[in-house]
Amino acid sequence: MISLSKRIFTVLTLLSLSGLVGAQAQKIEEGFYYRILPMAQPVETKGKVEVIEFFWYGCPHCYDFEPELSAWVKRQPKDVAFHRVPVAFRDNFLPHSQLFYALEAMGKGDALNDKVMYAMHKENKRLLTEPEIADWVASQGIDRNSFLATYRSFAVVSKARAAKQLTEAYRIDGVPTIVMQGKYVTSPSIAGSKAKAIAVMDYLEEKIRRDKYK
Repeated sequence: MISLSKRIFTVLTLLSLSGLVGAQAQKIEEGFYYRILPMAQPVETKGKVEVIEFFWYGCPHCYDFEPELSAWVKRQPKDVAFHRVPVAFRDNFLPHSQLFYALEAMGKGDALNDKVMYAMHKENKRLLTEPEIADWVASQGIDRNSFLATYRSFAVVSKARAAKQLTEAYRIDGVPTIVMQGKYVTSPSIAGSKAKAIAVMDYLEEKIRRDKYK
């Protein structure tokens, strides 16, 4: 006679196997977990997997996705080129794009991007006007005048406007959105969850390598 503990172990084993089979059967398919742009955009770096996150500092979903995305970026090999593009769906959001590129130009993007989002989502700072932005940046130990000179510079303003054009070229209608190799589009909302979006990104990364970075 089989003991109760052995019967429980058998049932748990069967449940685990059925879950594994179900996960394997759930294929990552185009149209369900990612889509392909009707017109692929050129990639900046040949011979690499290009990954772009279209985001907005003020987007709660971007803020929520950031820990998982950052962890994914940190474990990528050297043939993955990741960068972010700030999205301004309205003209009054362009200051956020300028803030992003100004911090990048000053070499402070990696150190302060998360802090910008924290300030907006946890400290209720809007950072929509130049004085608000300059005050906050100064509170982070950056010289206010140096920042303003960079923020107002032709290069930064031009990049913010170019990002808006890029958003339109990629047909971005929501954030966060991930575009890989200029044509594969996914996101937590498209894939169904943050975890699934990461799984789709892993799948597409390997697909791009198999396709010789095309």
